[in-house]
Amino acid sequence: MQKHAPSLQRARQSEQAPLRIRRVDAIPVALPLKNPMTMSGITIATAENLLVRIEAADGTVGWGEAASAPTMTGDTLGGLVAAVRDHLAPLLVGQDAWTRPTLIPTLRCGLIGNTGAFSAIEMALLDLAGHAAGLRLIDVVARQRRRAVRPMWLLGNPTPDEDIAEVRAKEAAGFHFFKLKIGVKPLVQEIAATMAVRAAVGPKMPLCADANGGLTLAQARRYVEATRGADLKFVEQPLAHDDLAGLKALARVSRVSIGVDEGIHAIADIESHARAGADGVSLKLIKLGGITPALQAAKLCRRLGLKVNVAAKIAESSIASAAAIHLACTVPNIDWGVSLTHFYLVEDLVRRPLALRDGHVALPDGPGLGVEVDESAVERFRVR
Repeated sequence: MQKHAPSLQRARQSEQAPLRIRRVDAIPVALPLKNPMTMSGITIATAENLLVRIEAADGTVGWGEAASAPTMTGDTLGGLVAAVRDHLAPLLVGQDAWTRPTLIPTLRCGLIGNTGAFSAIEMALLDLAGHAAGLRLIDVVARQRRRAVRPMWLLGNPTPDEDIAEVRAKEAAGFHFFKLKIGVKPLVQEIAATMAVRAAVGPKMPLCADANGGLTLAQARRYVEATRGADLKFVEQPLAHDDLAGLKALARVSRVSIGVDEGIHAIADIESHARAGADGVSLKLIKLGGITPALQAAKLCRRLGLKVNVAAKIAESSIASAAAIHLACTVPNIDWGVSLTHFYLVEDLVRRPLALRDGHVALPDGPGLGVEVDESAVERFRVR
């Protein structure tokens, strides 16, 4: 592994000129999935994502990405584009990208919410700075704790037999952590599928379930009790995102760890869900508004004794997956694994998609995000 300077500030001290931003592009793309992904309340066949391309006066370029998520963050593709094009880009053009720590608070004064747009902007600024300084993104924001992550694979087929067949294929490909999408079929079928998959994979394979807020309290109680024998690592977001009373009631009776995802959009949400009995949190860049707040959230989780899952949204390219890996390789703990979603796309947007080898995806070692964007692929999938 190449040696890297410990901080962007040290690299900046040797710079004579500012890294002046001359152009910010908001690019909408539609990326087809290999197979539609069904979860509670929605089926996704094509991922509608925003790409942010920031170009400096010297020609250096940085990229960011955020998935639209109307049912999670409220961000639509059109809203993401408008937030960047009409509100954030004008505030960035002409500014010095080296001053990112002060630029982001200034941007937040000009636009409230829009966490997906802020995540893509910060990601692109960090990628830009990393390329300009010759540093990996992880060296710009924090210290490295890991060199690779073990991604999980999501299962959501109509029948247990199809889930098991997919498990076998993905085990052969190197995946050794699986998450069942529940809250879609009748509860008795969800329970049967969970037990069938556990029987098929054996007792040692890490297995969890994600309801995406699709269960009632009565259903969630029944599910966690009926699947105790499956030894799930956790059940994620069993109840509606704002049902803290239900979460508290479920946590009192469940012997299975309860995680939250859709309910987390700010630091304060982590604290309130911890008080309600949550055992862990799924951290997504698009929910928290970028890598910097996600790192703060991860540190809070450690202080509160919460487990952590780092996840990308269905489905982001290797651009956002690279950012998720940088985050996962620096947070204090990733007890509940990492979800990378570029694997589900028909075609990626980078020249060398992040690969799974020996069950792991390595921390990219190039400057910035460590991936090379294929601008011809971006043009092919651009929404006109």
